[in-house]
Amino acid sequence: MTGHHAGPQSNADGSAGAGPTADAFDRALESLRTGEPILVHDAADREGETDLIYHADAVTPEAVARLRNDAGGLICVALGYEIAEAFDLPFYSDAVEHPATADHELGYDDRSSFSLTVNHRDTYTGITDDDRSTTIRELGAAAATPETTAFAEEFRVPGHVHLLKGAPDLLAQREGHTELGLALADAAGRSPAVVVCEMLDDETGDALSPADARDYADRHGFAYLEGSEVLERVA
Repeated sequence: MTGHHAGPQSNADGSAGAGPTADAFDRALESLRTGEPILVHDAADREGETDLIYHADAVTPEAVARLRNDAGGLICVALGYEIAEAFDLPFYSDAVEHPATADHELGYDDRSSFSLTVNHRDTYTGITDDDRSTTIRELGAAAATPETTAFAEEFRVPGHVHLLKGAPDLLAQREGHTELGLALADAAGRSPAVVVCEMLDDETGDALSPADARDYADRHGFAYLEGSEVLERVA
């Protein structure tokens, strides 16, 4: 992968990463608590993709730049099912009356988790790194206090941040990056709002291979998890 953040990132003691004996799952939880990204590969027999994941609270303009440049897929915010319901956010296919929403043949799942697209009302166009980070952080704040959030007063539709609605029973019902990310946020004691973005290969345009994704994680000192590891620990 290329981009503004392609160089190795070192810890304060000068070593790159956390060392081979560190438990990747615990490192991933600590990363979500401290605002660092993690990488999660779902499964070879599912999408076969690795997503770069942040907790929504931690998404700065620099994080949006990393998602654009180093991941390259679609920047989405996954919200827990109860949070989405509190904000009256539907699954997109249920909200739009159009023949194209029928008869989905996804091949890897029963349904998409896409909901609406939003901008925070304090943004301008909504697409800049500053604007998207504002929208994402405000979604994180809203997810932490749904009972005091007037969603339609704070956000407008359509926008430039895609929302994903988690399955009601999370990993017991669906094993996508939406649910994997939300389950990890819950295990880390964080609110149910995470950013997920597919990592793509600059040369082929396909999904970044697990080996290359793991190499990226190692270069930057980020935790890398297989979906199966998450399922073993939290499902």
